[in-house]
Amino acid sequence: MTSFTPRGPSRAPLSRRSLLTGALGAGTALGLSACGGGSSSVPGRSSATGGGGATGYDGPKVTLQFWNGFTGGDGPFMKKLVDEFNGEHENIAVTMNTMQWADYYAKLPSAVSAGKGPEIAIMHVDSVATNAARRVIQPLDDVASALKLTEADFAKVPWDAGVYQDQRFSIPLDVHPLGFFYNKDVMEKGGLDPEKPPTDAESYMSALESMKSKGLQGHWASPFPFTGGLTVQSLVYQFGGSMFAEDGSEVLWADEAGVEALTWFSKLVTDGHSPGKIAQDADIVALENGKTAFNWNGIWTINTLKEKKDLQWGVAALPNIGGQAAAWAGSHQFVLPTLKTPDEDKSTAARVFLNWISTKSLEWAKGGQVPVRNEVRESADFEALPEQSTLAAQIDDLRFPPAVAGIGDAMPEFDKALNLAVLGSKDPKTALEEAAGRANKILEANQKKYG
Repeated sequence: MTSFTPRGPSRAPLSRRSLLTGALGAGTALGLSACGGGSSSVPGRSSATGGGGATGYDGPKVTLQFWNGFTGGDGPFMKKLVDEFNGEHENIAVTMNTMQWADYYAKLPSAVSAGKGPEIAIMHVDSVATNAARRVIQPLDDVASALKLTEADFAKVPWDAGVYQDQRFSIPLDVHPLGFFYNKDVMEKGGLDPEKPPTDAESYMSALESMKSKGLQGHWASPFPFTGGLTVQSLVYQFGGSMFAEDGSEVLWADEAGVEALTWFSKLVTDGHSPGKIAQDADIVALENGKTAFNWNGIWTINTLKEKKDLQWGVAALPNIGGQAAAWAGSHQFVLPTLKTPDEDKSTAARVFLNWISTKSLEWAKGGQVPVRNEVRESADFEALPEQSTLAAQIDDLRFPPAVAGIGDAMPEFDKALNLAVLGSKDPKTALEEAAGRANKILEANQKKYG
């Protein structure tokens, strides 16, 4: 959520973890398709009538392929929705093909180019612009127009993120934000009120110091993109900065806000609130095992922790450390891959499916997501999901990278800086500045590649 849209912890699936290598690595995978937008080897756009899905589909029976990376706990929820759709639509049969996100992003462009791509797919928000530039996916303005979908129907941030170069290429399904998870038993052992988690920098550091005085390391700092990278990205925004310039021409993470963010996180180690070197996912495992109290993690962690029957835990919006409420988030967005041989029946039926699933996002929320349709997110039924609705309160404070093709290619450089700083190999300022220099060269090359 994911950024590296999420990947769930290893105990619950690799689906979320692969987001780190999948969603932001999509730019590299797209090299399998033609270079540059508009290459003749990439299929043309398909067109569809039928009211963009608004008037239903009454044509001959069609079979649609639906590709996604829901290999974890969220997969069964989507499969249930697909089965329900098939049961209600005798002339549309949707077959769901699920694979690891990294494999998905590697296979999709070449499959589309060869005319073997799916009719429907899911993408993380930070992969939409790149795939649009590569003509792997087709515009969806007709869907939004026919269904009378506007910003008023959706949360603004994920809705706006589906637009690339003044055309809509995706319809948002959900957001999956970072949240603040805490172990109540460890808090109590550390002299804290387990029902009053810290909410700002002062109360957070006071809580950590209280636990430290009891021999407890309250917040394990991961040197890995997940969860350390997502935490620091959130902190960059909280300190008033940004990861990228709005036009994607340069990275901004080496500015003052970025240095403050990474310094704060790295000091969790040097100040004794975290071990010096921890393995991937060790931070959330430590929370589950009562070795630490605090963990900033994705909303998908809710269902993982619910499986721990004896674990006393809670979840809240991210504490405001830097002074500005903000949180990293990912978003699953519906896209329609370009069809090498346009098929009006399939294109119309795909739009019917897209709209139908979008209206059923309450069921999807149970898999650990926040619906972006306002009527669903603001419903009493969603409010009855206490953990999800708690994190949904951050909806206006979520941050995505700008919709710029290839922008994710720069993120591995940020991850290197994170690793070096948290492990103490370089000071945060130097690590970020060196990473920014390398990343800006990547962005410059991508501007030439994508136009």
